Amino acid sequence: MAGIYIHIPYCKQACYYCNFHFSTSLKTKNDFVPALLKEMKMRQRYLEGETIETIYFGGGTPSLLTHPELTRIVSQLNEDFPIAPDAEITLEANPDDVSSSLIGSWKNAGINRLSLGVQSFFEEDLKWMNRAHNAEQARLAINMLQEAGIENISIDLIYGSPTLDDAHWKENVAQAFGLHIPHLSCYALTVEPKTALQKMIATKKTADVIPEDQARQFLLLMDWAAKAGYEHYEISNFALPGKRSRHNTSYWQGKKYLGLGPSAHSFDGRSRQWNIANNIKYIKSLEASELPYEKELLTRAQRLNEYIMTSLRTSEGLSLLIVENEFGVAARGKIESNSTSFLERSLLKNENAGLILTKEGKLFADAIAADLFFGEEDLPVYFRE
Repeated sequence: MAGIYIHIPYCKQACYYCNFHFSTSLKTKNDFVPALLKEMKMRQRYLEGETIETIYFGGGTPSLLTHPELTRIVSQLNEDFPIAPDAEITLEANPDDVSSSLIGSWKNAGINRLSLGVQSFFEEDLKWMNRAHNAEQARLAINMLQEAGIENISIDLIYGSPTLDDAHWKENVAQAFGLHIPHLSCYALTVEPKTALQKMIATKKTADVIPEDQARQFLLLMDWAAKAGYEHYEISNFALPGKRSRHNTSYWQGKKYLGLGPSAHSFDGRSRQWNIANNIKYIKSLEASELPYEKELLTRAQRLNEYIMTSLRTSEGLSLLIVENEFGVAARGKIESNSTSFLERSLLKNENAGLILTKEGKLFADAIAADLFFGEEDLPVYFRE
């Protein structure tokens, strides 16, 4: 089983914090879809005939696709790839794009899961982020989707911004619970390089984020979600039973996936490749029947380190048995030895031959993973083909 990610690189306006690849100019959009379809055709053998269990339209703003454009894309996906009958097909949408007619076109195209970029239910937060929608549009969009029979909904929420106090954060989460949203993706606001937010902070036009506030709001979120019956199955993701994101879970499980569109990444189990992050160059390359990507063959250390990083982010944790079976007994021993201090500080716990982050440990997930990483110079000693 494998997945397909499709990057739609267009937005109405730029959110101050966003560093994903996108353009606010739609001038190339008419040429983009034919190029995407051509890339799809040229790369249909990348996944070696594996059945596709998940498809994810991300961006950018996929809800800017017209009904004919979306229909053409889904139709060719079905033509070029073996799609599972019960495949999870997710489309990211902005609340201000949601309408009865669009919902109907999404359903007709086979979309069965919506991910809404809500971010906050408070106007001051949305204006500070430069979001295109308002709070009322967010609530209305959710109601419209539910009334249309689309219940598999995820919403994004951002915490730790200078405009968000604990009371408003609690209200944001409570509104999500009250609206019966089965899946929440909650992210600490990150100041990414070369974003408008970074420049605003550097020029003192807005306050910087405070790590202590972010940590506190994350701890509060974990408590609220647990009491509401959500499982915290990945650092940033919370789901009611049976409502995990199958697509994102496949990333964390190391499954193969094909990425289509500008800046999209792919993984075949042995190597990674990524498309050029330039809409015009992407389109021109495909018009010339050239695939615009770079490729990297993963080293032994990279494969093990990626497993350490992704597995630790999940509720199942890092399996020492998987490490032993795939990388050797000595590799397991090295990880067990290096994890001792985290176990003693109750940042990790050892359950069922696995290392799992504790509640407090989740605050230091990246740092803990980095301390368990293998260097290129020492992994061959531990690695077993």
